[in-house]
Amino acid sequence: MTATLRLFNSLTRQVEPFRPIHEGEARVYTCGPTVYNYPHIGNMRAYVFADILGRTLSWKGYKLTHVINITDVGHLTDDADAGEDKLEKAAAEKAQSIWDIARHYTEAYWSDVKALNIRQPAHWSIATDYIDQMIEFAVQIAPRHCYELDNGLYFDVSTVADYGRLARAVTEDGEGRIEAVEGKRNAADFAIWRKTPPGEKRQMEWDSPWGRGAPGWHLECSVMSGKLLGFPFDIHTGGIDHREIHHPNEIAQNQAFCCAGGLGEPANSGARVWMHNNFLVDRSGKMSKSAGEFLRLQLLIDKGYHPLAYRMMCLQAHYRSELEFSWDGLGAALTRLKRMVIVVQGLKARHAELVSASIAPPAPPSPEEGWTLNQVQGDVGEKVRPLLEKFDAAIADDLNTAIALTVVEDVLALKKVDPREKLLAVAAMDGVLGLDLLRLTRADLRLRPKHARIAEAEIEDALARRKAARAEKDFGTSDAIRDELAAQGVEAMDGDPLGWEWKL
Repeated sequence: MTATLRLFNSLTRQVEPFRPIHEGEARVYTCGPTVYNYPHIGNMRAYVFADILGRTLSWKGYKLTHVINITDVGHLTDDADAGEDKLEKAAAEKAQSIWDIARHYTEAYWSDVKALNIRQPAHWSIATDYIDQMIEFAVQIAPRHCYELDNGLYFDVSTVADYGRLARAVTEDGEGRIEAVEGKRNAADFAIWRKTPPGEKRQMEWDSPWGRGAPGWHLECSVMSGKLLGFPFDIHTGGIDHREIHHPNEIAQNQAFCCAGGLGEPANSGARVWMHNNFLVDRSGKMSKSAGEFLRLQLLIDKGYHPLAYRMMCLQAHYRSELEFSWDGLGAALTRLKRMVIVVQGLKARHAELVSASIAPPAPPSPEEGWTLNQVQGDVGEKVRPLLEKFDAAIADDLNTAIALTVVEDVLALKKVDPREKLLAVAAMDGVLGLDLLRLTRADLRLRPKHARIAEAEIEDALARRKAARAEKDFGTSDAIRDELAAQGVEAMDGDPLGWEWKL
């Protein structure tokens, strides 16, 4: 028996059963990065969350269509609709083409997506590929919902019902972060189209009925989600920072375009469910890109942490709770991942022995989209099946990955169970968690820090000599080897419960 998938809807502030708009399908849109700089690990938490959501929908048997956008125009330096365009500003600072800037940071983002084992969406929608459709969209809503000022076309938020319900911003005070622009009718009104100021020329600008310029940041997501998924679609995701301004503005545009009524009916917002992950908190203050050096995934790798240790760290907390980053916490997540991988490696070796002795059939290949509970239940026995159902209940309870992880560990800890059954169950559950447990090895998880001087082969040789010395109770030699390693920045971890280990 499978558990009903229930998800927290930010629009209604309730956990609700998921009811797809199209039978057997799930259509999801995720707000992607603005590609003016490298993403930091806090940004990447949003895509790990969206990936878990997509994998869960696949686990529950839905045909998934997932869209993630790439913002390469329109997003201003302040999320509150103020300042310069982030891409134009980055291009000017680096004296490079804005197109080259966007391409470089898009590829850097895609590299992080791959490193974190995030599945590819059905569509990567690039904002500048949809300029004509954005202008068409604006032309359709302008007569009833917009007005023109010297610097652009603005959306009048008083023309739609329930503006700001998502953020619970029901007063002008609640919209205090919005840029003050002379002539705006309401403090919360926002730009649909920004005219290029007289005497200036942008690298990205287009002709429109309101003059030469560029679209507002909020317009692109309404257009691309509607074009690729159709209104209304099932789920819209993003970071909690989008809940206050960007998504309420998107919703207002969607209401205007669809001639929809108030938000008492959530589908009038353009999506039936709006979901937001909470912040990753870094007490050192290095999460903000404005600080210069910030926490990138590559920095974690350079320090010797496998990127999937960060994914594990994210899964250990509920997506709606704040997650505090620390190096100790990342190290603990890496150790937990190692424990799982070591047990899985042992199961694979044992199963291979049984297959070679013709005692067991090979494990079936994992489906491309991952297993569903129904597909795998019949191939496991009485000890494993209840744990699969417990995993299903956890992940169906608003993506409770923290509980789901403990269930995987419970399966790995089972005694007197066919290794093929355990491998099949772990493969199915990992299809949701995305930790790559059946392909990783312990050696994969031990990355060499970027600035390490000593070669890994030297470390392994020294540890082998030290282990032999300790076996012969030659503690003087053992201590001398340990001290030599320590002098080169290598810590021999005698108390490592996973076996002989070291770290730089």
